[in-house]
Amino acid sequence: MQTDALERVRLVFTLFDRNGNGHLEAEDFEIMAADVVEAAPESGAAAKDAMRSAFRQYWRTLVEELDVDRDGEITFDEYTAVVLSPERFDATIGAFAEALATLGDPDGDGLIERHVFHALMAAIGFERANIEALFDAFGPSVADQITVSTWVAGIKDYYNPTKTDIAGDHLVTGAPTA
Repeated sequence: MQTDALERVRLVFTLFDRNGNGHLEAEDFEIMAADVVEAAPESGAAAKDAMRSAFRQYWRTLVEELDVDRDGEITFDEYTAVVLSPERFDATIGAFAEALATLGDPDGDGLIERHVFHALMAAIGFERANIEALFDAFGPSVADQITVSTWVAGIKDYYNPTKTDIAGDHLVTGAPTA
């Protein structure tokens, strides 16, 4: 496993841990889902429902794969055991990536504007400078848009334990911004 991948998921774990108690619980995912959906006021009900469903699937996958003692909590070590195992998590992250990118494309044209991307990523908890660096790394058009497929691929790369020097590394504090 690459150190880059571990740092990427460490950041996401921290962001998902909405109450800061050091482990993940179902409530953390419900809170984040609500925050992300609220950041997409122009998106339709179906896209919002798909996003909520993707967050619930994410949580269910963690619980089903990891919560052996059924205490309803996932530690960082347990989290990395599943999210960095493509055979256990690819389908879940694929559904999550599609739902998030679709939420970011309210008019269905296959393009995501910078301000919408920023709003969704900020709702997740990423820092402004890192969000901007990531968007720029995705190679926006002259109209300052990226494609849905670019964002989906970027999310999948983020969780791939073998990937290094990817656009998503810009989200990790101290990541290069050029």
